[in-house]
Amino acid sequence: MSQPPESSPPARVEQGVKLRGAEKVARIPVKVIPTTELPRKPDWIRVRVTNPGEVQRIKGLLRAQKLHTVCEEAACPNLPECFGGGTATFMIMGDICTRRCPFCDVAHGRPNALDAEEPRHLAETVQNLKLKYVVVTSVDRDDLKDGGAGHFVDCVRETRALNPATRIEILVPDFRGRMDIALRLMTECPPDVFNHNIETVPRLYKAIRPGSDYAHSLMLLKRFKQERPDITTKCGLMVGLGETKEEVLAVLDDLRAHDVDLVTIGQYLQPSKNHAPVDRFVTPGEFADYAAYGRQLGFRSVWSGPMVRSSYHADLQFAGVDVGDVARVRSSQA
Repeated sequence: MSQPPESSPPARVEQGVKLRGAEKVARIPVKVIPTTELPRKPDWIRVRVTNPGEVQRIKGLLRAQKLHTVCEEAACPNLPECFGGGTATFMIMGDICTRRCPFCDVAHGRPNALDAEEPRHLAETVQNLKLKYVVVTSVDRDDLKDGGAGHFVDCVRETRALNPATRIEILVPDFRGRMDIALRLMTECPPDVFNHNIETVPRLYKAIRPGSDYAHSLMLLKRFKQERPDITTKCGLMVGLGETKEEVLAVLDDLRAHDVDLVTIGQYLQPSKNHAPVDRFVTPGEFADYAAYGRQLGFRSVWSGPMVRSSYHADLQFAGVDVGDVARVRSSQA
């Protein structure tokens, strides 16, 4: 009997080439079955479109400075609202991620080399936009010895030098295998808020967050707080991916036990038919239950709602504003 031909290994992805959709998730442990039709969103999920001129102005300024935003790359539904209000969450270290998470719309591949001018460009853009609060996040950079921690520090340092009154929040990856060096760098030049997303419940990690580890993410948050108890820590997760309510409450227990101060909980929305499917649309009442439970646990703030994202009006959450008062506060600031 003849032997079946051996399958050839997948071709090496060229540096700078973006993989999206089916190509991105083809090699994850739990395969994604493409969705035939995206589910209809309920009435309580609505995108606010405000000030389209400001949206275009910010996009033009970002392109001129060769900067990326997670708002654009991850197809955040709040982009019109945030850009229209003159805010953006900057994504440093390029727009190609070394991970293949099936919930995320950021492209996968072999990233380009770091741009040494990016910290300066970021600082200048924050100054040009007159931002009083800035959120800086990144793609995963497993190709770098420090996971990109040093570049985060450079961005914080440059932004502070040019904008001394601006609050800085960093939303960092997990620095898998590089936690010690990352923490050493970041605690020497800390942000005002240290944010790392747990994303989902531990049972769903293999399917939703391949390459990451739930316990590792918890320890990253705890160890930073131990090193810098004066700095606010923050964490976000999505719901609607197949978790149970009891599992979400257990995650909140874990986050409080690991000294997290601020929490965000929002509805997962499927970026395309090739991404992880939406299991259900969580009701506003259930989101309210999570917020109430978080208050009982003693978090400084829990923002829980369908359209909440990790950096959604981050300045207001840091200032102690309740998520239900966002529209009123923003209106008074206009």
